[in-house]
Amino acid sequence: MPEQAVFVWNFPAAMVTRKLAPALASGCTVILKPSELTPFTALALALLGEEAGIPAGALNVICGAPAPIGEVLLADLRVRKFTFTGSTNVGKRLAARCMDPLKRVSLELGGNAPFIVFHDADLEKAVAGAVASKFRNAGQTCVCANRFVVQGKVYAEFSERLAEAVRSFKVGDGFGEEVTQGPLINDLAVDKVARHVEDARARGAILLFGGERHAAGKQFFQPTVLTEVPRDALLCSEETFGPVAGLVRFESEREAIELANASSAGLASYLFTKDFDRAHRVSNALDYGMVGLNTGLISSELAPFGGCKESGIGREGSKYGMAEFEELKTICAEFGEATTP
Repeated sequence: MPEQAVFVWNFPAAMVTRKLAPALASGCTVILKPSELTPFTALALALLGEEAGIPAGALNVICGAPAPIGEVLLADLRVRKFTFTGSTNVGKRLAARCMDPLKRVSLELGGNAPFIVFHDADLEKAVAGAVASKFRNAGQTCVCANRFVVQGKVYAEFSERLAEAVRSFKVGDGFGEEVTQGPLINDLAVDKVARHVEDARARGAILLFGGERHAAGKQFFQPTVLTEVPRDALLCSEETFGPVAGLVRFESEREAIELANASSAGLASYLFTKDFDRAHRVSNALDYGMVGLNTGLISSELAPFGGCKESGIGREGSKYGMAEFEELKTICAEFGEATTP
């Protein structure tokens, strides 16, 4: 049966289990390589699996440096399925290596989610959706909004409402009372967020709130809102993976779709409007694997999770997630005259 390897850190239990569950349910044995940044969750899950009765050898966890471990798994003919969650560049390299020896591959890679707000949107709901999508886990989610594409008629009001909501956040230790924003994963993540903010401001973006490292510690960054972000800013082309909301203005529906689709990523997208016809048109026109319609939360174990373009191959969750670990077989048969025993 196929075996798999996976690397992911931002939701180390959820990301791992939605791969493990269909793999094990399909009868596959699994080699799990957790991120070196969050290994203990995988080890705890393996212990729980053992206590729950998963047979010895069905679930195997190996920790350590990813490169040498990956080389062994990629070269081994016994590994027939490889699934990876992480950055697009790493996913591409791994997929290329899976072509010799040939393995089945599924990838859940980076995103650059547009969050479109039309003039007829319920702005209270849109701001709540923006907060849920953008600032959950301090912006360290692959489906979080990366670009806020807001129609001119409501641009100022939406900007003010979003900045007001962000001002109410409390940054600090996640175990602290009333804390709503915790740290980023490491110094490199903070540096990237700071670089995106500095780049946008250098190109003319206006800072409404935040924009600096936070006094809570070196791995904390202030939740940030920027308006009038130019379309050539890094925020519009790279995945920020941090608590920065950059707003871009549009006027027509066609312009909104063009702005949203102007990315090599195709994982998640969001759309807020009260117009049912527009919702139908734009949802179909968005070149993304998932669309959140009047909601900022789109992940569910009941629905297929995954993207198109450079955001990945295949799906997780639902029956489509099960299919990633199954082989179709066709048997064409012909019998002569029936006989009885």
